Amino acid sequence: MMNRDDLVAACDRELLAERFKDYTVNGLQVEGRESVGRVLSGVTACQALLDEAVAWEADLVLVHHGYFWKNEPVAITGMKRRRIRTLLTHDISLLAYHLPLDAHATLGNNAELGRRLDFQFQGCADGELGEGLLWLGAPPSRLDARGLAAHVGERLGREPLLVEAPGKGGIRRVAWCTGGAQDMITAAWEAGADAFISGEIS
Repeated sequence: MMNRDDLVAACDRELLAERFKDYTVNGLQVEGRESVGRVLSGVTACQALLDEAVAWEADLVLVHHGYFWKNEPVAITGMKRRRIRTLLTHDISLLAYHLPLDAHATLGNNAELGRRLDFQFQGCADGELGEGLLWLGAPPSRLDARGLAAHVGERLGREPLLVEAPGKGGIRRVAWCTGGAQDMITAAWEAGADAFISGEIS
């Protein structure tokens, strides 16, 4: 068993949560029981994950996507009410880290994507939201855009949406961000990237 506040403090320190200008609250979002013996983790604090936490008798749920996003309605109604009620009724804490979990040098989503794609890490291009959100590296071999897309699809088991620049030759440097980082494409270009991989291009 571990004290909840000690666990939260350790996660805050490890993920450098205070460094990030984020779209949500990083850290403890819903307070549950003081003692933590079982932690359930997932990507999003959806109802299905919370139901599993209840069934598994978890003391704390750790996620990438929690609640209280910038510009969302502040009223606790509907779906948000049902989810928060589940946590409070069963005295389960919700711990969420958004950008800090994308950026962490070893535990983060960007680091894992780079490992999965066999990219040779070359550094980060830091922006106003915090350090480590835009990563730079070299592909495992010289590829063109379609070759890179095929490589990504094969490694991730999902065909990516390819937006191909006309006349672009071989790709020597790739920039990537696991979040919805369509607004970082200029920073990727300025960092010398020949290709940019983003989790969303809305």
